[in-house]
Amino acid sequence: MTRKREESISYVTVLILLFFVFSVAGWLWEVGLHLVQDGVFVKRGVLSGPWLPIYGTGGVLIMLVLRRFFDRPLKLFFLIMGMCGVVEYLTGWFLEMYFHTKWWDYSNLTFQIQGRVCLAGLLVFGLGGLAFVYLIRPALERLLGRLSLHSREILCMILLGIFLIDLLWSFQNPNQGAGISKPVIMAAKGT
Repeated sequence: MTRKREESISYVTVLILLFFVFSVAGWLWEVGLHLVQDGVFVKRGVLSGPWLPIYGTGGVLIMLVLRRFFDRPLKLFFLIMGMCGVVEYLTGWFLEMYFHTKWWDYSNLTFQIQGRVCLAGLLVFGLGGLAFVYLIRPALERLLGRLSLHSREILCMILLGIFLIDLLWSFQNPNQGAGISKPVIMAAKGT
C-alpha cells in the first residue's frame, strides 16, 4: 500500500471514529439534559442505539467543510452555527415527512424556524463546535493515533455494521414515546 493511500485510509478511519464519538456524546448530552431538567431517564433519538448521528454528522462536516477556517475562531463559530442549523433543519424536516413525527420541537421558543431550529440551540452548537475543534478533536486524534491502522479499520467495520443494523431496524421501528417524540398532524393534500 502506498504511503498516500495509507494516510487517506487513516484519515477516513479517524473521521468514522469521530462520527461515533460525537454521536454518542450527543446522545449522552441529550439524555443528561433531559435527566437534569425532568428528573427522568429517556433514551433520546430515532435509533435504538446510544447515539444521535446528527451530532456525528455535524462533527464530520466541521472537519471536512470548515477546516480551512480553523485559524479564524469567530468566523468558524458563525459558520458552525449556520451549517449545524441547516443539518438540524433538514434532519427535522426529513423525520417529519418520513415518520410523521417530531423528535424535537422549538416552537415555544423565540427565534426559531418552524420548530426545527432555534437560536439558543444554534449558539450551543456554535460553542460546542469550537470546543470540538480546539479542545476535543486534537485530544481524540492523538488518542486514536495510538491505535494501529488495522485496529482502527476493524473498529470502524464493527461500529458501521452495528450502526447499519440499528439504522435498518429503527427505520421500521423508530424510538418513539413520551419525552422522545410526538406525532405531527399532516395537512391533507388539496386543502
